[in-house]
Amino acid sequence: MISETQLTIKRLFDLCLSIALIPILIFPIIVLVVLSSIDTGNLGLYKQPRVGQHGKLFQIYKIRTLKEGNHQLGQLNRHATAFGRFIRSSKMNELPQVFNVLLGDMSFVGPRPDLAGFADVLEGDDRLILKVKPGITGPATIKYKQEEQLLSQQVDPETYNRTIIWPDKVEINKKYVKNWSFSLDLNILWKTIFG
Repeated sequence: MISETQLTIKRLFDLCLSIALIPILIFPIIVLVVLSSIDTGNLGLYKQPRVGQHGKLFQIYKIRTLKEGNHQLGQLNRHATAFGRFIRSSKMNELPQVFNVLLGDMSFVGPRPDLAGFADVLEGDDRLILKVKPGITGPATIKYKQEEQLLSQQVDPETYNRTIIWPDKVEINKKYVKNWSFSLDLNILWKTIFG
């Protein structure tokens, strides 16, 4: 089980890495925000409330990839612009989350932050995943890197997500918290970037 000391080590790593990366990423982020603003007709920096550590809500930052409208799970890529699909597939829309890490809302590695109605309503031992900050990447993120494609193939994506994918993610993330080590985080980062 991850300890308070380990959480402190994890936070120090996140803080140092985010401070090192922001000067490198700030220009690409600004360019993507401008291009997305032109492409979607709305501000290219998008924020949305997500469930964080201990079930507390925070605002996650992303590059906007969708035009205004009613967007359903499993059909997001259909509603994305061509530019939006490109940056979603390359995960460049996630780059502004380096600021979430700097602010202490997120970690580089951890369970992905969900919308309200998922992690915040977990019960019993499942709430263990709320002990750590949500991550830009994580073991469940790696397993479900083609999640959008998988959901688009389902007759009822919402039900499939809640009954198949979400329970599996909970189990994966519980295992991550129970067996956390600094080398595990480094391994997950390596697989995310080069895997």
